[in-house]
Amino acid sequence: MLPNIKSAKKRVAVSELRRLKNRSERSKLRTLVKNTQIAMETDLEQAKNLLTLTIKELDQAASKGLIHKNAAARKKSRLMRKFNQLTAAVNA
Repeated sequence: MLPNIKSAKKRVAVSELRRLKNRSERSKLRTLVKNTQIAMETDLEQAKNLLTLTIKELDQAASKGLIHKNAAARKKSRLMRKFNQLTAAVNA
């Protein structure tokens, strides 16, 4: 059922644009997290830079409501824990 009222039609159009933008942003965020995890296995220096960027992006996504704030905190925690374990193993 399509809307008949002009303002409802506009809401449908705006909602669709936002859905596509949010989908793209979430995809970009998942790719960034994945690339950070891959970098941790190969190059710790690059991983450190990516980790900083990933944490910033996760915080921004949570503040915009793109992902839940606890989901962002969980992802950051897991990434930091893995990074700290790898750096401790290298330094030991």
